[in-house]
Amino acid sequence: MKPLGGIDASFLYMETPQTPMHVAGLSIVELPRGFKGNFYEIYKRHIAARLHLFPVLKKKVVPVPWDIDHPIWVDDDELDIDYHVRHLGLPEPGTIEQLEELVGRLHSNFLDRSRPLWEFYVIDGLADGHHAIYTKIHHAAVDGGAGMALTNMMYDTSPAGRQIEPAPAHGEHPEGQPEPLALLGSAYRNMLSQQVSALQRIPDVLKAIASVVAPVVGKIVRLPAKGLPNLVAPRTMLNATITSQRAFTARSLSLAQAKAVAKETGTKLNDIVMAICAGALRRYLLEKHGLPKEPLVAFVPVSLRPPGNTESTNQVSGMLCSLATDIKDPAERLKAIQASTLEAKELSGKVKDATPRDFSIFGAPFVLHEAMELYGRSHLADRLPPPANVVVANVPGPQAPLYVAGARVLTLYPVSIPSHGMALNLTVQSYCGSLDFGLTACRKTVPELRKLADYLDESLAELHEAVFGSAAGEAAGSRKSSTSRSRSASAPASARGRAAPKSGARQAPPARAPKATQPAARKPARSTPASTKRSPSAKAGKAARA
Repeated sequence: MKPLGGIDASFLYMETPQTPMHVAGLSIVELPRGFKGNFYEIYKRHIAARLHLFPVLKKKVVPVPWDIDHPIWVDDDELDIDYHVRHLGLPEPGTIEQLEELVGRLHSNFLDRSRPLWEFYVIDGLADGHHAIYTKIHHAAVDGGAGMALTNMMYDTSPAGRQIEPAPAHGEHPEGQPEPLALLGSAYRNMLSQQVSALQRIPDVLKAIASVVAPVVGKIVRLPAKGLPNLVAPRTMLNATITSQRAFTARSLSLAQAKAVAKETGTKLNDIVMAICAGALRRYLLEKHGLPKEPLVAFVPVSLRPPGNTESTNQVSGMLCSLATDIKDPAERLKAIQASTLEAKELSGKVKDATPRDFSIFGAPFVLHEAMELYGRSHLADRLPPPANVVVANVPGPQAPLYVAGARVLTLYPVSIPSHGMALNLTVQSYCGSLDFGLTACRKTVPELRKLADYLDESLAELHEAVFGSAAGEAAGSRKSSTSRSRSASAPASARGRAAPKSGARQAPPARAPKATQPAARKPARSTPASTKRSPSAKAGKAARA
């Protein structure tokens, strides 16, 4: 029996009829050559044998009497693996677009709080013969860092897998449902401990505030030259009250190409990810006649997790960074983003140690949840200025191939959380030479999500060309294109050792004509396998770039 931490429990309190608070992943997997059998049954046994490696998968949430404090994690001694691991099939023709639609619907459904807060799905019926695995777990149980521990639990580094020691045998008296008095006692101890901890952290909090408001330089108090960062973002169509219905789409971009731009410009990979998102958002909002004069602001999650910590808890904060969408030139936009992220990281570093990783408020389950319900019902997100326009998260992932139940994992697409006031979440995870982007949005608030996803690839191409020049970009593009990866298993063999795409695969749209001021022709668009092809609508509006 263990109380949820304050940050973990807050994801339960923020869950309303419009805002499910689970995160997920979508993987395309390639079965072994000549495979015969039922992959769903094999996968289910694979997961069942490893549940003890990630204990939160065997626990459920039990509320404290009268909701006086955070709920408690307790073991579920009646866990039904057939409920948690499910099998679905796509109808013909089994396209990636159909898979994305299905994932959007699955991501709209709430998890049952009377059971452990996770559901995994094996999805077959893809036209190329591959399978998809959609894994959903409540954010109360994991953040990005803990999610990597979950990845390590599920996946192996070879097709044969690794030897897993069996779960320890239960004692004669399993934990079972705790008594109400035990829950009240645990809540009392937790609240007392949190109040003592809060008092002990007061000096750290005051020191952090002072370091921001009046930093000491050379034993002299200096007022910040630039003042405090702007905490209000411009209003856009993305900043509204949302519904519970989700749209999802995914894209894979070349990690090598992004790293080349970062190395040439002296920036970080995270800056490149933000610049890619900024370029795509700028074009998308221009076409919707909704690009504000002021730059968009991204909320960027920041891990508070010490190195090596893999606890299944949330240890995360965040920072606000400009996306510089008011700047037309991609290279200049990248410079502005780099400056903003450096400033945000400096501020985040000053307050990181003082950021609470836990808290306890009397009646928190009732008070905080009702506050979130009121926020949604009152449509305040439609009227209040947003602190940020969009969530942009970058999660480092493994660069060696992974396997699950003998099948090779081809993609690791994140599926994340939109919220009231921020209807779009762009999360990317690097894996095996690719940047796997997952775009999750409110279906009503963010129309034509696939068009926005199409612009990600074009945004990286523009950035590469702006940094290296069109002639150098053409040569670099021909060298780097082998690292681009399909959203399904039909990726080029040079990317991950898989078969080349079928001859019927559609190609990417032709590259835009070079600007008149550029003497050299722009590099040709990279050939894209069928599963990463852009929709015909992506060809329209090429000339709409401002």
